[in-house]
Amino acid sequence: MHVSSLGFRTDLALLTASGSIVEDRGTHLVVRTPANPSFFWGNFLLLARPPFPGGEREVVAAFRTEFPQADHVSIGIDSADLAPECRAAFEAAGMTVDVASVLTAEHLTPPREVEAEVRPLVSDEDWEGRARLSHALYGGMDDDTFMEFARGRNVQEKALVAAARGTRFGAFVDGVVVATAAVFRTEEGVARFQSVETHPDHRRRGLAAATVHAAGAHAREQLGARTLVIVADADGDAIRVYRSLGFAETEQQLMMEKRSGAWAHMEDR
Repeated sequence: MHVSSLGFRTDLALLTASGSIVEDRGTHLVVRTPANPSFFWGNFLLLARPPFPGGEREVVAAFRTEFPQADHVSIGIDSADLAPECRAAFEAAGMTVDVASVLTAEHLTPPREVEAEVRPLVSDEDWEGRARLSHALYGGMDDDTFMEFARGRNVQEKALVAAARGTRFGAFVDGVVVATAAVFRTEEGVARFQSVETHPDHRRRGLAAATVHAAGAHAREQLGARTLVIVADADGDAIRVYRSLGFAETEQQLMMEKRSGAWAHMEDR
């Protein structure tokens, strides 16, 4: 199956580079991350095109067949053109339909200076601080369950760092990670950002912009990236930060999810 979406193509490149498995079924891909089964967008189906009318519930059933133990359903479509009736049918099947913006830039505009140390995550304590930051963003979740997920995600990213594909930057205040952004090479000349996060107590201080800019400079200078790729909710606060740095929308990325309990508002991409 040929994947045309830049968003999904860069997703898949990073997933396979960090140990995920992609099975090509012709009409769709099955993406598995056995080391982290609660990673929603590490365990999903990617359809080549929307299903024929009436096939939406079959798609959800196909996910359940492939991932019988999963507490979520994640389905992407390699096309943002979803007819209203198809969207309504997926929603009737219990799915939340999200169309994200894929943005690109060649150069980033320097942000304002911040009162924080911005540098790559290096030590085990740095990475554990990133996991704790993620947990702070999603209150109400069981500590052990969430930290298992967050540490598993760190293991995947550290494998990319070890392979010299990129790194994760953090903004440190009094030695604590309060904001973070990662960037990794996906193909020659292309680098993709991952999981930009800022602690609720440290927002509106320019820290997200500072970490994204530092990661972007690393991608250009150390990874040879000519195109920087980042994905954001079309109506979220983050997209305004990215636009201020020089990113512009290139395409849309269509994703559908069904999550349970406290995972419902978790962002894991």
